[in-house]
Amino acid sequence: MNKGYLCIVLHAHLPYVHHPEHDSFFEENWLFEAITECYLPLIAMLDRLQQDNIPCRLTLSLSPTLITMLQDELLQSRYLRHLRKLLELAGKEVVRTEGQPAFHELAKRYRREYLEALHCYQNHYQGDLLAAFAKHYRAGRLELITTAATHGFLPLLNVSEVAVRTQIKVGIDTFKARFGFAPGGFWLPECGYYPGLEAVVREAGAAYFFVDTHGLMDASQAPRNGVYAPLDCGNGVMAFGRDPACSQQVWSAEQGYPGDPAYREYYRDIGFDLPMDYIAPYILDGVTRINTGIKYHRITGRDAPVKAVYQPEKALETVHRHAEDFIGKRQQQIQALSPDMDRTPIIVAPYDAELFGHWWYEGPLWLEQVLRLAGQDSSSVETVGCGDYLRREPLQQQAVPAMSTWGDQGYADFWLNETNDWIYPLLHQASNEMEKLVSDLKAFKVSQLQQRALNQALRSLLLAQASDWPFILKSGTTADYAKKRLTDHLARFNYLHDCIRKNRIDERNLTALEVMDDIFPDIDFRDYHAPSA
Repeated sequence: MNKGYLCIVLHAHLPYVHHPEHDSFFEENWLFEAITECYLPLIAMLDRLQQDNIPCRLTLSLSPTLITMLQDELLQSRYLRHLRKLLELAGKEVVRTEGQPAFHELAKRYRREYLEALHCYQNHYQGDLLAAFAKHYRAGRLELITTAATHGFLPLLNVSEVAVRTQIKVGIDTFKARFGFAPGGFWLPECGYYPGLEAVVREAGAAYFFVDTHGLMDASQAPRNGVYAPLDCGNGVMAFGRDPACSQQVWSAEQGYPGDPAYREYYRDIGFDLPMDYIAPYILDGVTRINTGIKYHRITGRDAPVKAVYQPEKALETVHRHAEDFIGKRQQQIQALSPDMDRTPIIVAPYDAELFGHWWYEGPLWLEQVLRLAGQDSSSVETVGCGDYLRREPLQQQAVPAMSTWGDQGYADFWLNETNDWIYPLLHQASNEMEKLVSDLKAFKVSQLQQRALNQALRSLLLAQASDWPFILKSGTTADYAKKRLTDHLARFNYLHDCIRKNRIDERNLTALEVMDDIFPDIDFRDYHAPSA
């Protein structure tokens, strides 16, 4: 039986949400939910695989904003407060559901999960999830990579090469500062690629990146091996393409595994189902209903008039069936591909990490079972990282990929449309002003106060460039927050720019901005310049 490689890539990213000026802030829940529902289960999965000595490789991309938030002491303390409130609510649910056996068992299950999360986070990992990921990197189960500083959408920042270079450099520098080594690969935000970007990736020291399927298939030369081998962009940097079959099996709303009727329903939550006087202490400001994470129903089916109660045992059976189906289909692909290829095929399956556990409750269990099946001696599928593959297959066909993203329609539509097109002239203007400022001042000796202001201006610019804000404006989920964050960061940049130009820097105001936007401590404004000819 022919052997083939499977590279599963989880991209973990959240926008930088940091509001020390408030006692609590709703959007911080994005991080807290991801820790409880995704990151802790992912680490627990890796721990179990290690204990059982299962050979496996998984690639995890950690964004610099997420890295920063996970090691922020204020957010760590607020997460513990959040988790304790969840435990309190779960305890109340155990009491409330005593006369409802099916709900009662689920309530006890949630209480156990939250107790385990609290124990692991506080006692086992001491709040340092990055150290847990690093442990599995050292053990050989994880290939760790990173992305741009604030996940800026590079094809639309490319009006300024300096903006693109700085997003990539600061991202990699942040990763190196935390983990002590350079990432071998680089996740292009939203898989957004344009011809020429490979030169900046190489300059930053990364060996490979990922593009969507059509980025490879529409390359300057037809790829001889389709998306089942990377392309050398002509400078030794490799572009790996997403396998469409893996994507459809997991992402597709109609055909994807997460839509199975046995799985837990995301959109039924006691935060919306229970009376306000009961749920008020556990929701936003005691007035606005939000998801708590405690959900009692399964998907059931689109035509079902009433959602059925969730049955964990049935869901676990489905997890095993879907994992076997996934690996079986990879084996079929490998057998079909191998006769026509001059090398071992690699199937690249990239996903948002938050799908596993947050949106798809059973996702971490499915992923664990996939890795266990692939790790069996009899398996014809070997899980690898792209770095592993390139050490085995260093020579690849040369061609330049086509402009592409993994967004809707495959290009930039989601990040440039009638809801968010007003953003880009403001970003380009601010980038131009920052570049001029650096050009005018880099030859002069600046005071410590001026240097702080210049570095903070660059932080504000990078935070304004995040791809999250145009994405949210298009999706419409928390559009007011996205608009405010974007305009606030631009206002902070403009304020600092004017203070620096007039040499009237108010240290008190500067300190306040440094506290609120406490990210990229080693940033150097002098890096924001065009490369020397």
